[in-house]
Amino acid sequence: MNKVLSIVLGGGKGTRLFPLTKDRAKPAVPFGGRYRIVDIPISNCINSGFKQIYVLTQFNSASLHLHIAKTYVFDNFSDGFAEVLAAEQTLTHSGWYEGTADAVRKNLVHFRTQNPTHYLIVSGDQLYRMDLADMFRKHVESGRALTIACTTVTREDASDFGIMKVDAQSNIVEFQEKPGPVKDISDFKIPKDLLKERRGSKEYLASMGIYIFDAALMEKGLDNESNDFGKEVIPNILAETAVNAYIFDGYWEDIGTIKSFYEANLNLTAIAPEFNFYDEISPIYTHRRNLPSSKINYSTLNQAITSDGCIITNASISNSIVGLRTIIETGASLDGVVCMGADYYETDVQKRQNAERRIPNIGIGRGSIIKGAIIDKNARIGADCRIGIDHRERPDGEYGTYYIVDGIIIIPKNGVIIQGTII
Repeated sequence: MNKVLSIVLGGGKGTRLFPLTKDRAKPAVPFGGRYRIVDIPISNCINSGFKQIYVLTQFNSASLHLHIAKTYVFDNFSDGFAEVLAAEQTLTHSGWYEGTADAVRKNLVHFRTQNPTHYLIVSGDQLYRMDLADMFRKHVESGRALTIACTTVTREDASDFGIMKVDAQSNIVEFQEKPGPVKDISDFKIPKDLLKERRGSKEYLASMGIYIFDAALMEKGLDNESNDFGKEVIPNILAETAVNAYIFDGYWEDIGTIKSFYEANLNLTAIAPEFNFYDEISPIYTHRRNLPSSKINYSTLNQAITSDGCIITNASISNSIVGLRTIIETGASLDGVVCMGADYYETDVQKRQNAERRIPNIGIGRGSIIKGAIIDKNARIGADCRIGIDHRERPDGEYGTYYIVDGIIIIPKNGVIIQGTII
């Protein structure tokens, strides 16, 4: 009987998502108003029937531990679990994870106790909804010991991905890790008869970083000092044995950078978003917080998402996401804003203390106008602030109370922007 063990790769320091990863692991970064990034891969695994899940991470993992412990609680009549495995010192190794393959290798001692027949490896920073059970069926039918999920990309996008050359039977015959814009990879184009329907100029297959290994091949493939699946382990396996390609033609987005994270969030507010959270058959799960419904007073909202527990008064909100427990005061305006909300409501006593300390309350202050920004959790935006309105071209970097990354203004977690500030 087959037994699949799912492994979510949580990544390292998450430098491409800094400062959102300053105080939290990359999988724990809030997404879509009420979710965390890690909810996407875990939900895909659960909806596919794979309920034994490990999440590997090593930096700022406290909030990730808390979220998973509160969210993914399986009943006593199943063998399901979702657990975080942070980097640890043992008698055989004392360093950090050196890469994706090294992270899995260092945890094989934990995985073996589950006696899996197969390993499912998924990335922790991608937005997609996939039937992983179908991928597993195709893996078994192929007779191969390794299957790699692939998505179609253009030649321009191919520069930044691992590109697969496949034959008419979906066998991967060659692999190029990030070939760049100059190298000739025209012979890597997808065979004409392999895809039922082509997607525009997307003529190449890119690895999605999703793998299914037979357990024996996983053990063999990691019995060395290779640190990375894409750069080392996969090419080594391809040199010795045939590998199967599973072609996924649905929506898939890497949200590992600030720009892609921001754009993927705002796309959720579109009338017909590319990724649809409103799917009862394959839902995306997250922590149940038992918050009240949002209260909206005399406001105008257009293509906006409001999460649980918000109080919005006489505000104008367009093309924006309003996160949990967000308080937006009279006259505020948000356009193209990803607001992550707050971890708690402030009491009247705390608000009086804020006044004494001359700092704003948590939320968006009266009359503030914000465009093109990410407002992290528990941020305090004072009254009459102007953020992104007169935004001049400035290089990326830290500017005291805020950051600019990929041209996007970011107010960090617990950040304070005093009344009347212009950014």
